[in-house]
Amino acid sequence: MKIISDKAIKRRQYWIDEIRKLSGNFVEDADRLENELEEEIKKTGVSVLVDHLRLCGNIPESYGHDSSEEKLYSKYTDCLLSISYTKLGLKSLVLKERADAADVEAFAKKYSFVADAKSFRLSRTAKNQKDFKVQAMDGWKRGKPYAMVVCPIYQLPNTSSQIYQQATTGNVCVFTYSHLALLLKYSEVDGKEKAQQLLEKIFKTIPAINPSKNATDYWLVINRTILSFSNKIESLWGSEKKAATESISIAKEEALTFLAMEREKIMRMSHQEALKELIIVHKIESKIKTIKAISDNGLFNMK
Repeated sequence: MKIISDKAIKRRQYWIDEIRKLSGNFVEDADRLENELEEEIKKTGVSVLVDHLRLCGNIPESYGHDSSEEKLYSKYTDCLLSISYTKLGLKSLVLKERADAADVEAFAKKYSFVADAKSFRLSRTAKNQKDFKVQAMDGWKRGKPYAMVVCPIYQLPNTSSQIYQQATTGNVCVFTYSHLALLLKYSEVDGKEKAQQLLEKIFKTIPAINPSKNATDYWLVINRTILSFSNKIESLWGSEKKAATESISIAKEEALTFLAMEREKIMRMSHQEALKELIIVHKIESKIKTIKAISDNGLFNMK
């Protein structure tokens, strides 16, 4: 039985199209987006928010690089983080300032933190450590004890990376949308108070991890901290692990379908038009190769 429903996939397509319908004013668009998203989740509940989190990690291939849509998509993922923290019982807001600051702030009764949402194109090849902003987040705490960078699980390094050393040294929690979805599901089972306690426990484990580039060292601690918190989490874990695998297939299908349509459009061009677009065809083939190589990196298996 599938974890991610066809309805969830259709909903994602709606939001991809919705973000594309821009008025041309980023601030107004961002506010409208945030309000519409909050309204949808208020009506439909946490399960729909979890659907969003499971599918939001990849920037649609149909959006142009550095386009208005791409910038607004980044705001969409920030809004998802903020709403997720609110649903866990925290107070949270998406910050309006863009430069040299985190995008989200969250406040629990006993602790607070800043957060940032990351998303990448599936066709993106080498990702630089700076793309994850882990080191930057350490400097953007602004007096808060904790910071969190939330990433798509299948885009994170699973062997060795500077980001894990930066995270443990700078006390920044590298987290995934899949793990955040798990927290939300757990809050539905055991209550928001318990989920907040677990979140704080996760934050507190980061500085206790021996600084290392080793992904296994990092994820073993994070995953075991979550799994050992309550025996109610084990079944949720299996479900979310399956959803993470499904989300890769869904993301790949979405991207490959768009690129196939683009290739067909080019192939139907006149000889002259096709010559002008020849370099784009080569890029499409390269992107298809990159997308097909995406696979489950086994982070959920580290326990």
